[in-house]
Amino acid sequence: MGRGRRVDVGGMVYHVLNGANFRSRLFRQPADEEDFLGIVEETRELVPMRMLAYCRMPHHGHLVLYPRADGDLAKFVQRVSMTHTQRYHAKTRTLGYGHVYQGRYKSLLVEPGGHCLALVRYVERNAKRAGWVAKAEDWPWSSAHVRMHGNDQQKKLLSRWPLPAPRDYLKWLHQAQGKEEIEKIRPAIPRSRP
Repeated sequence: MGRGRRVDVGGMVYHVLNGANFRSRLFRQPADEEDFLGIVEETRELVPMRMLAYCRMPHHGHLVLYPRADGDLAKFVQRVSMTHTQRYHAKTRTLGYGHVYQGRYKSLLVEPGGHCLALVRYVERNAKRAGWVAKAEDWPWSSAHVRMHGNDQQKKLLSRWPLPAPRDYLKWLHQAQGKEEIEKIRPAIPRSRP
């Protein structure tokens, strides 16, 4: 049985995830993270993409993307994944040792309205929820950090949200996410449901 076609419609928001094979640690040093974000920037020049939020963890990552045209999501994510895999193998001298990522990336359509803001907060709080930092904006490999502490070049990576941003972004970000909000997101991931 073949793989089902992915939804790849422009003008919609997507939660994109990918994890390392065997939950291996892909990002060991700051340079590894910087290389990955450099690949994202390079790819945006070839396939324009609006990035609303992101969080890179040592063995997986989340992107919240907002493509303009049909088909752009797949082009963008495939190029980022392929380029990162090639450079990872070259840097670690592991060419021929198998997959870097555990499989195809997941792309989940985000329902319109407040679901987008709930997802952005979920993604930006990922490192805090995992116990890596005390405050979400302290994780240097997330859009929360870039929004609060990034330089102009780093901030160019982020696009405007399709909804009005909360008035007090930091207060909103630090507001504890209710169990109900998280439980709407987590089960959608393995099922690939909006």
